[in-house]
Amino acid sequence: MNMQVFARRESEVRGYCRSFPAVFARSKGAELWDEQGRRYIDFFAGAGALNYGHNPEPLKGALLEYLTGDNITHALDLHTQAKRELLEELERTVLTPRGLDYKVQFPGPTGTNAVEAALKLARKVTGRTGIASFTNAFHGMTLGSLAVTGNQGKRQGAGVPVDPSNLLPFCGYFGPEVDSLAQFEALLEDTSSGFDVPAAVVVETVQAEGGINVASADWLQKLRALTTRHDILLIVDDIQVGCGRTGTFFSFEEAGIVPDIVCLSKSLSGYGLPLSLVLLKPELDVWAPGEHNGTFRGHNPAFVTATAALRVYWKDDSLTREVQRKGAIIREELETIAKRHPDELGEVRGRGMILGVECTPEVAARATREAFRRGLMIETAGTNDQVLKVLCPLVIDDALLREGLTILAAAIDAAVQAGGERDSASAAE
Repeated sequence: MNMQVFARRESEVRGYCRSFPAVFARSKGAELWDEQGRRYIDFFAGAGALNYGHNPEPLKGALLEYLTGDNITHALDLHTQAKRELLEELERTVLTPRGLDYKVQFPGPTGTNAVEAALKLARKVTGRTGIASFTNAFHGMTLGSLAVTGNQGKRQGAGVPVDPSNLLPFCGYFGPEVDSLAQFEALLEDTSSGFDVPAAVVVETVQAEGGINVASADWLQKLRALTTRHDILLIVDDIQVGCGRTGTFFSFEEAGIVPDIVCLSKSLSGYGLPLSLVLLKPELDVWAPGEHNGTFRGHNPAFVTATAALRVYWKDDSLTREVQRKGAIIREELETIAKRHPDELGEVRGRGMILGVECTPEVAARATREAFRRGLMIETAGTNDQVLKVLCPLVIDDALLREGLTILAAAIDAAVQAGGERDSASAAE
C-alpha cells in the first residue's frame, strides 16, 4: 500500500487512520474493502454517522437522481424543494407521531455547529451565561462545545482556557447510592453555594465517547423535572445516539421526557453527508434573521438523503424492533466474553446498538489492533480508551453481525493471552 503522501502531506492531527492503517477503496452495507481487495466488517460505522450502513441503495438512488437532474446543491438558507420535502417528512414521520412541536434550525453542517447554536440560543433566551454539563461528556471540538466537554485532553487542545465551570456528576458517577441530582438542586437553592443558575443543562442520554455511560430513565425524568422547576433549559445532545441508535428515533423517548432543545447530526443525513439540526420549542425561537448563520447550512444533497432515510427506515417501528433484537445478540456475546476473562474484562454497558465492554486499557488497545488484523474495525471509548465499543450499522444482517462478534471474541482472547504471556516473561526475568 502506498501511504507515503499521507505521511508527507497530511497533518499529524490525523487519528482514525492510525487505528485502521489501510487505504480504503470501496464500501457497502457493513463492509469495507481496501485497495488490495481485503474485506473488513464495520463495527465502527463512521463513529455513528452510518446507522444505515455504507451506500444504502434507496438513499443512493435518491441522491443520484437529484444530482443528475441539475437540482440545487448549495442554497444558504434559501427555500428549496429539497428543504421543503425534508421539513414535511420530519414533521409527518418523526414529530407528529411523537406529539412533539419543535421548530427546526439549520446551523452549520456538523454536530459541534448544532451544539454551539443551542448554547448560544439558551443564553439569548434566558439572559444567563452559564451552561451546566456532566462528567465524561463530549459535545464537540469548537470552543463552546469544548467548554461543556469533560475530557481534559480534548479541552487542552484548544490552546485557551475552556474549563467547564458548571460541571456536574453524571448518572451513577459516584455509584448508585449517590443522588447527584439532589446535590445539583441543593447547589441551586443555596445562594451561597457559588453555583449560579445556568441558562441550560446539556446532556447525552448515553455518553458515547465518554465510555458508553447510560443515564437511567428515572434519572433523566428527575433531571427534566429539576430543570423545569428552576427555569433552566434542557438540551439533549442526540448527535451520536439519536436516529435510531438506541432503538427509538430519539434516545430520550424511552424516558418519556421532552427536551427544550435537541441537537442532531451524524446519521441524520443517512448517507454520511454533513448535516445537522437544532430542534427547539417554538417559544424559544427568538433569533433575529441572520443572527446565527453559516455558508453550508443549506446542504441540499444531504436534505435529499435525510428525507429518503426517514421514508425508508422510519415509516413504522420495524427498525426499532430490529435494533432491540440485534442489541440483545451483541450484549449476550459481550457478556459471554467478559465471563471468560473476569480479571481483564468488566461491565457490559449500553442501550440498543451502542454497546461496549470495559477492559484494562492494555487489553482494549491490543484487541482493537488484533481485530483489525483479522478483518474487523472496532474502536474504543472512555477516559483511558478502556471500553471496546460496538457501533455497527443498524441494518447489519445477522450472519455478518455474528461473524464480526466471532472475530471480536477471538481478538479479545488473543489480547488477553498476549498480556498473560508478557506478564509471565516479565516475572521470569
